[in-house]
Amino acid sequence: MKRVIPLVLGLLASMSAASQGFDRVTGKPFASRSEVIATHGMVATSQPLATQVALDILKAGGSAVDAAIAANATLGLVEPTGCGIGGDLFAIVWDAEKGELTGLNASGRSPESLTLQHFRDLGLEGVPYLGPLAVSVPGAVDGWFELHGRYGRLPMSELLAPAISYADEGFPVTQFIANLWAENVESRAEFPGVQEIYMPGGAAPKTGDVFKNPNLANTYRKIAAGGRDAFYKGDIAKAVDAYMAEQGGFLKYEDMAKHTSEWVTPVSVNYRGYDVYELPPNGQGIIALEMLNLLEGYDLRSMEFGSAEYLHTLIEAKKVAYEDRGKFYADPDFYNAPIDMLLSKEYANERRQLISAEKAATSYPPGDEKLEKGDTIYLTVADSDGNMVSLIQSNYGDLGSGMTPEELGFQLQNRGQLFSLKEGHANVYEPGKRPFHTIIPAFVMKDGKPWLSFGVMGGSMQPQAHAQVIVNLVDFDMNLQEAGDAARMRHSGSSTAMGDVMTDGGTVYLESGIPESVREELRAKGHNIATQRTVYGGYQAILRDDVRGVYFGASESRKDGQAAGY
Repeated sequence: MKRVIPLVLGLLASMSAASQGFDRVTGKPFASRSEVIATHGMVATSQPLATQVALDILKAGGSAVDAAIAANATLGLVEPTGCGIGGDLFAIVWDAEKGELTGLNASGRSPESLTLQHFRDLGLEGVPYLGPLAVSVPGAVDGWFELHGRYGRLPMSELLAPAISYADEGFPVTQFIANLWAENVESRAEFPGVQEIYMPGGAAPKTGDVFKNPNLANTYRKIAAGGRDAFYKGDIAKAVDAYMAEQGGFLKYEDMAKHTSEWVTPVSVNYRGYDVYELPPNGQGIIALEMLNLLEGYDLRSMEFGSAEYLHTLIEAKKVAYEDRGKFYADPDFYNAPIDMLLSKEYANERRQLISAEKAATSYPPGDEKLEKGDTIYLTVADSDGNMVSLIQSNYGDLGSGMTPEELGFQLQNRGQLFSLKEGHANVYEPGKRPFHTIIPAFVMKDGKPWLSFGVMGGSMQPQAHAQVIVNLVDFDMNLQEAGDAARMRHSGSSTAMGDVMTDGGTVYLESGIPESVREELRAKGHNIATQRTVYGGYQAILRDDVRGVYFGASESRKDGQAAGY
């Protein structure tokens, strides 16, 4: 299903990107501000109130994971356009005491009672973007408790208390979130609960309006008192079941009650001496690793940042890697993707031969073994003991499916829209299956020590932005803030996990820091350079300087985020 990207979002992205790239006076990389530097702890989230909540938890003796949970709970209130407890969660955690990097897949599965045949009976070629058919089990809350059980220090009641207070007393809505809110409630207003929760007084709150959500506060209280079972086996699960039944949906109490998260081993490639880690499918993280393997074969530094030669190479590497996403990425319980092959240097060498230095390809074949838009929050936290967490959480599409049980105060995700309905596809819809996921946390090790925890929000933008951030840091010597602020490329139109196939080369979007002369060079190579605007993701990062014993923090200049330390 194609989606029209709202104009106001594109305007915001374009305005914020207007001077990104290299400063034309000094010749140095542009940054919207200096890096944040601290010794005891660091937090970077997409909303300042959530950053301050996490910082307070660290100061109270909480771990990095404690602070991340508190921030995520707060973001579910203050940034409902990106996340909430009706969605899923993924995380990568560095345990300083054990010297261990661990991953958590807290994504939910499709309803057991919903079958592929039902979609066919309705004459559908894809899962609808809105409504009950797109809803899968929300995994975030179970993710919180899995993380807390291993790495938590403070009680969950203390971690949820700030979010409960803001939900009861209200908080002022920030600019970027207010714009997204206004754009997305209208399309969901027909569903019961949306107007009652997200349109107080009949409209979305404007920038600076104080918004309250006492129903969500009550839900958080139940979770704080009753633990994860209060959500998956108690009154909350029963309320979800009743609401979905009223809407003709298939998600039931039994689906909630049997949900489990999965601890996984992050996968990595070495890029010029840096070990870059992502999580294995059902997410799309290994695309970033495939891109880096391809790019490692080029002397990017000599090409120079923002040049037509560099951008052409980046775009074509993206296109090659994303063809594998369209074929191989799915729930590993249902499909065994050839990850070792996909991440091997030999495979990258083979695939690199497909790329022409002079001409943009209209299509690439996927490897042979024998989404474009979503909204998300990303946050990262580091504590005084050296623990670090890279966490991403999402509803998938802005305010999710529109399914909003009023008494609970939150919306259910529409992640099921990313299933394919094509028989034989790795990601084809099946009952009890986890859908393909766009949200991916990242982590980088250097010489066996933690170096960087980071992520970039934004649907299919995420892997290509991950690769760009790493290249900015490693090849172009940018600092942490510059690496996120630098002008980005976004390519859309690649083959997808829903079964769509690229045949026209797709479309290239460039932030306004890329000059017109470069755009003309790319057009001459056959790239379709968009004239309309789009969004380029949202970045947060923490870098550990082990020699000096300090953390560097950075946050996205394109959104409302904040990095802060102490």
